[in-house]
Amino acid sequence: MTDLLPGVTGVLALADGTVLQGIGVGAEGEALGEVVFNTAMTGYQEILTDPSYMSQILAFTFPHVGNVGVNVEDVEQMGGGSDTSAVGAVFRDLPTDPANWRSEGSLDAWMKRRGVVGLSGVDTRALTARIRDAGAPHAVIAHNARGEFDLPALVAKARDWSGLVGLDLAKPASTLQAFEWDEGLWDWPEGHPRVQAGDRSVVVVDYGVKRNILRALASTGAKITVVPATTTAEEILARNPDGVVLSNGPGDPAATGEYAVPEIRKLVDSGKPVFGICLGHQMLAIALGARTVKMDQGHHGANHPVKDLTTGKVEIVSMNHGFTVDRDSLPDHVQETHVSLFDGTNCGIALKDRPVFSVQHHPEASPGPTDSLYLFQRFADAMKG
Repeated sequence: MTDLLPGVTGVLALADGTVLQGIGVGAEGEALGEVVFNTAMTGYQEILTDPSYMSQILAFTFPHVGNVGVNVEDVEQMGGGSDTSAVGAVFRDLPTDPANWRSEGSLDAWMKRRGVVGLSGVDTRALTARIRDAGAPHAVIAHNARGEFDLPALVAKARDWSGLVGLDLAKPASTLQAFEWDEGLWDWPEGHPRVQAGDRSVVVVDYGVKRNILRALASTGAKITVVPATTTAEEILARNPDGVVLSNGPGDPAATGEYAVPEIRKLVDSGKPVFGICLGHQMLAIALGARTVKMDQGHHGANHPVKDLTTGKVEIVSMNHGFTVDRDSLPDHVQETHVSLFDGTNCGIALKDRPVFSVQHHPEASPGPTDSLYLFQRFADAMKG
């Protein structure tokens, strides 16, 4: 373990004893989590507020972060701060002052308010290479303006953490009560319009849902009702929806599946159209007889190529997941519909005889291209059918 260098106000202490040093950013204090790298060049505010990143520390491979500031519209989680999204962030350079017409403040001040502990001045490309070769490490990120750190204690805390395997994080990320949603996708220059719902209704099971998923669904003309993660299939079906969406969310799908998978099976058996996204995709796969496994690095970025095997189209999509569906475990009645062109992992499934399908990536994220928004229309068409 190395000694602290002069002027250091932030550290990242890895479970193997490695300590990365730099300048603290955002909230002072310390946060424990799994370190993952994200390759996106834009969208840092949406990334840091995605509930799927709960209990994780983000290392941004793009060196310049903060230049467009922050605003209220780009927050993805429904409520809360770093307790239900990313706990920490690692940057190559100090976040720059904002220069954008939509900016309502600086990234540094926003991180302070949210309780996100940050570290800058780190070679994030080298950290990314380390994660690529050895997997996502457990770590503690700490910020102290006086430069006072107990490095052995921080390393010990990282070493003693059990990690994400076996953790159900959907319950704390979920809403506590049902609510309706009528905000649509962003449209310049008005922003997010209120959408008049048609005669179709959708129930979204909130395992840590992102706002843009709800906006994309509302923009199809459906009435949207969001319910807690622990809502039973009977309670959902009592609302007589035309379709059900299983949302994204954090944690181990097998752990959340202990209570969610039996309800998902009932929803599938009801004959209603079901659409799963990310964690929802993984738990739907479990409900249909497949299994999930923890990935070494996971997929985190806005530039991932995914092929839709039903059309032959290649899409550039946003990814954020540390678990994956084992494609070799898919039963015969389940069709693989999407696959990652980076590593061949499963990115989508569908039942062959029912309007039930899901994807691993985030079709609502629109990372520059809007390649995957068609999936919401595909779901809307399934409800019409």
